[in-house]
Amino acid sequence: MKFAFSTLGLPGVALDRSAALAASHGFDGLELRAHPEEPLHPDSPAAERAAGLRTLTAAGITALAVAGYARVAAPGEDEPVLAELRALIRLAADLEAPYIRVFPGGADLPEETADAHAVRRLLAAAPLAESHGVRILLETHDSHRTAAAAARVLDRVAHPAVGAVWDVLHTWLGGEPPARAWHTLAAHLGYVQVKDVPSAQDLTPTALGTGVLPLPEAVAAVPPDGWLCWEYEKRWYPDAADLPEQLTQGRDYLQSLVAGQAPADSRTDGSGGLQSRL
Repeated sequence: MKFAFSTLGLPGVALDRSAALAASHGFDGLELRAHPEEPLHPDSPAAERAAGLRTLTAAGITALAVAGYARVAAPGEDEPVLAELRALIRLAADLEAPYIRVFPGGADLPEETADAHAVRRLLAAAPLAESHGVRILLETHDSHRTAAAAARVLDRVAHPAVGAVWDVLHTWLGGEPPARAWHTLAAHLGYVQVKDVPSAQDLTPTALGTGVLPLPEAVAAVPPDGWLCWEYEKRWYPDAADLPEQLTQGRDYLQSLVAGQAPADSRTDGSGGLQSRL
């Protein structure tokens, strides 16, 4: 198993600093938040992209994914969404990242309408992604937070350049036990996002293993040859503890889960379900 963390936990930090932190704490990769607040984003010029790749390569760190904000199920015309997807694909290719992360963003659209938007746009973007060696991953999030909802779209797309990011928080909030979420997404899965929170009502990020998410069950469900990415949402919770001081503990905790040595006092029950904690 390889480990990464998201630069969402290091808002605005220079890429060389993020890469150095990853390397010095035993992480293999970074999920790069692709936003104008960050060092690299879809409008970054070619020279900055090339410099970013050199920085990552020198640190021995993989760009796991470009985490974009395209919303493939959103209301509106297709072209603005497709333009955003094309830009993210090209950025990922320039950084030698195998994945881009996108959101559903179906808002209050009827399920069938949101699904149709997502299927149509993902199918339209898939050939470009495939030609660049990049895979578009739909995150379990917002309008499609459960594995069942994401798979409903991905089963219809059925293209090798399109898959899923399993965000363990959102499937848990949707009431899916980890084993069920994994089984539903297995044919589509790119990588798994892990995190921890105090409760379903308080989503402030906390150190891995100290909150309520069923991380042992989630990690146990996935084969030990993929990627786990820690998404610590410091950007949205500025009063949360800083990420760098937690990286050693977080890396050790993930390794313990992979080794089947999760602490016996894990705060989740065997089902990994949500209802008992609401």
